Amino acid sequence: MPTRTFVLAGLAVAAVLAGGVSYLASGSPDGLDATTLEGCTLNEADEIVGGSCIAQSAADHELGGSLLADYGIKGIDNATGLAGLIGVALTFAVGLAIFWAIRRRRASAAQSTATTEATPA
Repeated sequence: MPTRTFVLAGLAVAAVLAGGVSYLASGSPDGLDATTLEGCTLNEADEIVGGSCIAQSAADHELGGSLLADYGIKGIDNATGLAGLIGVALTFAVGLAIFWAIRRRRASAAQSTATTEATPA
């Protein structure tokens, strides 16, 4: 399978999973959230009212109010899939830039090595 086809197929699978399947995700706390709450007593609003647990020392993240925080898009309701697609696109772009820079550096190093070897002493 050609590299381009493989990369595009992987990108398509990631887009389908992030954009479509993310709507099927549970709104309940995941295992990590549930584990951090072990030992605490919660009220009806899921606020800690007693006990001792890791979650008591949790603080808001510095980027918690950013555009793509909390599996959504600020100001748009039910945008989990769109946020996932944007995340896939950004991750792919960063990865592509890194691989492009590495490839360019290797090509430049190979060219300078070939030029050095071709120059008579």
